[in-house]
Amino acid sequence: MFAFQMTSPMEVMAQLAARAKRRRIEAGLTQRELAEKAGISYGSLRLFEMRGKASLEAVVKIAFVLQAEAEFDGLFPPRPPKTIADVIEPPVRQRVRKP
Repeated sequence: MFAFQMTSPMEVMAQLAARAKRRRIEAGLTQRELAEKAGISYGSLRLFEMRGKASLEAVVKIAFVLQAEAEFDGLFPPRPPKTIADVIEPPVRQRVRKP
């Protein structure tokens, strides 16, 4: 797994796009082919690869075509318990309804 050097959100997006582009090239796909297989526009794929900008939906579709969808499992893992009490009875956040 790659470790992000979290300098900024833009840097993370650029790194993600670069890895996706490398994976596309390794798969022998052109931008047009990947866009078609992913069901996104060619322009959206180009923008993603050039600037790292894309909707989450587009990124997930690209990941599926490039067989990288399992990587999303590690994106927002649960945080480890902070106290013993959290292990015994995990905190539950409830919504407060306004009258």
